[in-house]
Amino acid sequence: MPSVSSYFFKKGIKAGAKKLKLEEKEVVESRQVIDSFARKFSKLPKDCKVEQIEIDGMYAEWISNNQTLEGKVILYLHGGGYSYCSADTHRTLAANIMIESGVKVLLPEYGLAPEHPFPAAIEDTIMIYQWLLKQGYESSNIIFAGDSAGGGLSVAATLVLRDQYDPLPAALVCLSPWVDLTSSGESYRENSEKDPYLRPHLVRKTAQQYAAGESLDHHLISPVFADLSGLPPMFIQAGGIEILLSDAELLTDRARQSGVEVRFKVWEGMWHVWQISNKLPEAKKAVKEIGEFVRLTFNR
Repeated sequence: MPSVSSYFFKKGIKAGAKKLKLEEKEVVESRQVIDSFARKFSKLPKDCKVEQIEIDGMYAEWISNNQTLEGKVILYLHGGGYSYCSADTHRTLAANIMIESGVKVLLPEYGLAPEHPFPAAIEDTIMIYQWLLKQGYESSNIIFAGDSAGGGLSVAATLVLRDQYDPLPAALVCLSPWVDLTSSGESYRENSEKDPYLRPHLVRKTAQQYAAGESLDHHLISPVFADLSGLPPMFIQAGGIEILLSDAELLTDRARQSGVEVRFKVWEGMWHVWQISNKLPEAKKAVKEIGEFVRLTFNR
């Protein structure tokens, strides 16, 4: 059963989303509002170190502490519909994953739509991955992780690497992954009134913005329509009341049908990317499970 705390968190998220009125704002203004809100309310864990770097003109952050393992890394790709969010919005989540996994995190700010539509985010991700390989990291010591669009981006980038016969990351961690931009799943209808802030029409609008004229069922825009064979193990979490629940379910089914090892869990009563609400009991438990999967992957 969901915690009592989750009831108040959900009400707060719903009220906050209504107050911000992001659907009435232009993209740039919405980004500023979201990032400002994150800077105001996000707080890094104790003893967390953040190193700002630039990789081929792209801003990124190394997040670590004194206990992180050498030679291993999580490449974390933030969500935000391929159009919003930044290191500011996801730094705390990345830091909590770092602590639970014992592995340092690289958090890049890949190009966002509409200025940088498909396939820019995929190209940026591959560039960052290849940079890590050049730094001496083995592919078997790199995990791709991401939430929402970042989860879909993790899968899409890995598909490109597979098709290029490049070494693949050790595993994929997908939190509430956005992998069906056609919005074909039943949860878009069944959870439309339950999800505290995502709305089907806004998700579809953002999808069109990212696709920029390409078909939404393109296998690198909506990876659930791809041949997923040969991909590394996947760890997938989804909320039981989010409209993107069907995305996670479909990704799990397609991956397993393709012979991919998948660990999938639906969290009852949880919404889209609840893991980011770091004071929520369910968020702490979910991040702990992510950490356990990372440790297991690197200990194989």
